[in-house]
Amino acid sequence: MKAKGTRRGELVVETLIRVAGFSAIFFVALIFLFLLKEGLPAFWETSLGNLFGKRWYPNEGLYGTLPLLMGSLLVTAGAVAIAVPLGLATAVFIRELAPGWLREILKPLIEVLAGIPSVVLGFLGMVAIAPIVRETLNVPTGLTAFTGSLMLAYMALPTIISVAEDAIDAVPKTYRDGALALGATHWQTIWRVVLPSARSGVIIAVMLGIGRAIGETMAVMLVTGNAARIPREWYALFLPVRTMTATIAAEMGEVAQGSTHYHVLFAVGILLFAVTFVINAIASAVIIQGGPRRGGRLMG
Repeated sequence: MKAKGTRRGELVVETLIRVAGFSAIFFVALIFLFLLKEGLPAFWETSLGNLFGKRWYPNEGLYGTLPLLMGSLLVTAGAVAIAVPLGLATAVFIRELAPGWLREILKPLIEVLAGIPSVVLGFLGMVAIAPIVRETLNVPTGLTAFTGSLMLAYMALPTIISVAEDAIDAVPKTYRDGALALGATHWQTIWRVVLPSARSGVIIAVMLGIGRAIGETMAVMLVTGNAARIPREWYALFLPVRTMTATIAAEMGEVAQGSTHYHVLFAVGILLFAVTFVINAIASAVIIQGGPRRGGRLMG
């Protein structure tokens, strides 16, 4: 009787887990279908030349998404250039170099930083970081793509650090001991054994950081200036831009439901989804192509 009751309980738990798993897939599919339903009409309500044009001015029927796409990529690229080196260096320091007592302080502190609301960080960037950028770089306004990159880098750092640190921590201690026994220095062990072995986890950490940056809304809407312009100049990082997410957030509440402008905003969401999908596909291809890494080369 006891065995039968245990088996019945296992079946209930398995069923609940299976239902929860299929429900998650089902809800994601519903969201995607709704996005397609509301966004696809934009492709026949306006021409492709207009939809992928260089000017975003809906009041005059101009729905060029190119400035929004370029603005998002510019801000995200700046954030990645700042966050990835700092995040990986911090993860290596916490796991490989920091003493135990300091590690126990830094890890919870970094996780707490990840919980700060984005609107708070955006407001902080607008009132504190933007004036510093304006005065330091001697630019007309501190609400620039660079300011947005700084804030997004700060927001992506906790994710990159936590995931990368877990990946580095998962590398077996025998790899480190073997490298040191062969005469490698501590830094050679980290650079040529530990990091190559943790390659998949590190790439996932970077991709999660990029996803956090490119999908952020409130912070970039507050600090990037919201100027729908194509960044052509070499100093475009220090000029105002407008991102896809900020455009959707700023204008969705003001448009008439069912209008061309309404459908174009959903089309921008489809474009954002496509960009994110391409980034994730590239990351997956890199991980699969690299294959499992069982340690690096000590001689280069």
